[in-house]
Amino acid sequence: MRVSSLHLASRNQKEILRDPISLVFGFGLPIVLLLLFSIMQQNMPYELFQIEQLAPGIIVFGFSFLTLFSGMLLGKDRGSSFLMRLFASPLGAKDYIIGYFLPMLPIALLQIVICLIAASFLGLSINANSIVALLVLLIISVLFISFGLLFGTLFTDKQVGGIFALFVNLTAFLSGVWFSLDLIGGAYKAICYLLPFVHAVDAAKAAFEGKYQSLGGSLLIVTSYSVVIMGIAITVFRKRMSS
Repeated sequence: MRVSSLHLASRNQKEILRDPISLVFGFGLPIVLLLLFSIMQQNMPYELFQIEQLAPGIIVFGFSFLTLFSGMLLGKDRGSSFLMRLFASPLGAKDYIIGYFLPMLPIALLQIVICLIAASFLGLSINANSIVALLVLLIISVLFISFGLLFGTLFTDKQVGGIFALFVNLTAFLSGVWFSLDLIGGAYKAICYLLPFVHAVDAAKAAFEGKYQSLGGSLLIVTSYSVVIMGIAITVFRKRMSS
């Protein structure tokens, strides 16, 4: 990793902090959803939104905002003269992507911690499994950041905003966050398991429950998707640089 990548990452972090409203929304919405579904559970005669199952899914859902943040930042810079000036530097495509990737990790970590604290007040037990779950969730967050960097490489910041509306719904309904996929089953469930989102939720739930024997497979699929998507983003960015 070049020093210039770290300088770019520092600049990007400052750019993100200049939009505190988006950050507050990204941190606040998952907490509101946790509270809302917990209240709904109290008025249900059967257990549908158990906090142990709900919290991991909500945290993963909250990572979709990382896709928005990273995509809009990169898309905005591509539409300005900022990146054109940077192209005069010796940085390669991978260095640029790293410069946009690194600032997202502290945001992901803060999202996880805030949601865990909120969930603990709603009955989630914080124990040794929670530490493992935090690390697993941080790995999962890379998937959503990778999607954002790919979108930002392909589209403008305004287009990324429109794509986010579709992406956040795909994340919600194809991951089993709101309901068990077994309730529908069939082709719908099969399609969901071809995509990484449900595996991300399964990995997070397994980590919280200490079911480490079932954690590895789901996490491997998520990691593989992250590597492929990040690789595509770097390749496309390199082609954009040469053009």
